[in-house]
Amino acid sequence: MPELTLKESLAAMDIAEYLRQNPRFLENFPDVAAELVMPRENGSAASLAAYQLETLRARNRELNDRLAELVAIAGDNEQLMVRVHTLTVGLLRDHNLIDVLKSFVGTLHEDFDTDRVRVVLFRDDANLPHTDWLIRVPQGASALPEFADFLERGDPACGRLAPAKLARLFGADFAKVQSAALLKIGDAGMLAIGSSDANRFHPGIGTLFLKLIAQALDAAISRYPVETK
Repeated sequence: MPELTLKESLAAMDIAEYLRQNPRFLENFPDVAAELVMPRENGSAASLAAYQLETLRARNRELNDRLAELVAIAGDNEQLMVRVHTLTVGLLRDHNLIDVLKSFVGTLHEDFDTDRVRVVLFRDDANLPHTDWLIRVPQGASALPEFADFLERGDPACGRLAPAKLARLFGADFAKVQSAALLKIGDAGMLAIGSSDANRFHPGIGTLFLKLIAQALDAAISRYPVETK
């Protein structure tokens, strides 16, 4: 079948639009329906009624597949919400900042299957643990110029971070981090979650649950004033 010219294509679209707006057109012109040529399948021409039926069946299969996908997503979101709620309740039960941070990082590893977690705090309490997952920056955001744009915007950043940012957060293992999520913890600091899976965090990922986790940590940290040495 020869390709349609631009003029013929526009005319065909006009006809298609007219038929969409007048779905009972063929009732008034049955001879047109009799002369229509339907797409062929297995070498035999299908009738208009059979073609319409198969089209409806195909659409129904697509809708069923989409419904099953939405149900699966809803189930995953429900389980994720339960884990976020459990994390929040656990933070409320802790009695000091050290326990808050330890239980928070432990829960992210165990219940959220995270590879690497870094909590950046703009404070330096006397009793804070010395560990690889805690980065103390008592000078505040001004000491992290590479994150200035992120901290000013405040929106989560997901995907591949620049090597300088990864090195600042994850140290010598930064090359193993193929994707990361970076979140602001109110005015208290930042939360970084790194993954060896390049597809774990990407710019199009939903960030609602990540925001809830960061907000829960911010609220828990704010309960404890800075303890000086």
